[in-house]
Parts: sequence; structure tokens; C-alpha cells
Amino acid sequence: MRRFNFENLDVYQEAVEFAVRIYVITKNFPREEWFGIVSQLRRASISIPSNIAEGSSRTKKQFVHFLNIALGSVYECVPLLEISRKRGFIDQASFNALYADLHKISAKVSALKKSLSAPANTPQQGER
Repeated sequence: MRRFNFENLDVYQEAVEFAVRIYVITKNFPREEWFGIVSQLRRASISIPSNIAEGSSRTKKQFVHFLNIALGSVYECVPLLEISRKRGFIDQASFNALYADLHKISAKVSALKKSLSAPANTPQQGER
């Protein structure tokens, strides 16, 4: 099966897996939170790989912009998970694992941004 270039990026694959984990964990949240924190957390988590994918089809400058949006979505997930933990919707171990995932994704998005800003004579992943 042929793949799009962005599907080969580790950060994209990890972001997709993170979003899937968010869907699984939020399935057990209280019903009254489905239109609040569940919806917000799911949308933020989906935004991460979606912006990586969409940005990869653009110019390097535009790709960096989309990576900034993805990074913003990573940061948006942090308080949503913290509130979820404090409200008792997720336990400390789940929070720690998801937080570590976000930290890793954040570092990889930042590294990808940096690689796109490297001198033009060096070919970069995702370059068009």
C-alpha cells in the first residue's frame, strides 16, 4: 500500500496513537462531560496529527505554521488532562502516561520545525 509522506513521520504516527488513546479513555467520562471536556479533548488531540498532515502538503513556511498549530493543540491537551485528573475522570497513572506522550510529541514537533528552518542546501523530511 502506498503511503503519503507525512505518514512516515514518527511524530505523525505518535500523534495518531495519542488521539486514539484519548478516544478510548474519554469513552468512560461522565455523560454530562461529553459536550464539554470530552469534546474539547478529542478535538485538540485530533488537531495534532491533522495539522501535521495538512501542513506537509504546503510550502516549508506554511508547514511551520501548521506545526505551530499542532503544538498549540498539544499544549491545549495539558490543562484538559489536568482538569480531568483533578475531577477524578482519569487516574494519576493515566495522566502521567498521557502527559509523557504529549511531552514527547511536543519535542518531535519542535524538532521537525527546526529541521524545516535548516539551511536550504540540506534536504529535509517533508520538504516540497
